[in-house]
Amino acid sequence: MNETLKSIRNRRSTRSYLPEQIKDEELKAIIDAGIYAPSATNKQPWHFTVVQNKDLIDRLSDGFKEIARKSDNEYVKKYGENEKFHVFYNAPTVILVSGDESNNYASVDCAAAVENMLIAAESLEIGSCWVGFIAYLLNSEEGKEFVKELGIPEGFKQIHSVALGYKKFNLTKAPARKENIVNYIK
Repeated sequence: MNETLKSIRNRRSTRSYLPEQIKDEELKAIIDAGIYAPSATNKQPWHFTVVQNKDLIDRLSDGFKEIARKSDNEYVKKYGENEKFHVFYNAPTVILVSGDESNNYASVDCAAAVENMLIAAESLEIGSCWVGFIAYLLNSEEGKEFVKELGIPEGFKQIHSVALGYKKFNLTKAPARKENIVNYIK
């Protein structure tokens, strides 16, 4: 099996990170993987905001929890009420992926960019977790000051984010995969 396929099979969501910051060259490689993702008619409707400031990452997590506590969605609300929950699992690096609001395929294209970054991170033995919850904060009225502080361009909407860091534990056991999910017609 080639290295790309191994990385795809070995990648797991990491929710326990070492506090040590990832290296700049590793970060650049991960971002480049996102930049080279496919996009509908090659519009590349994404913008990446890299946050490595622990205080800001913690404030974003606290801001999410504040919004979540007010949610009508019980699943989301329980995370807001969980004192120990950190939306980025205390990862030292976060990449926020915003999409051009005028592009109908931005969320799909940004998802392709995120997947590329997750696989690239695994290939570098860096833990990653795809985090969607932060959009609750950054797309809200309460989140507008954060959007400004983060420098997310006007006309772009928060869609996805990636938590990155060195893994505290190495989880390689994949859960069982569903059966009978492919039809072949030849």
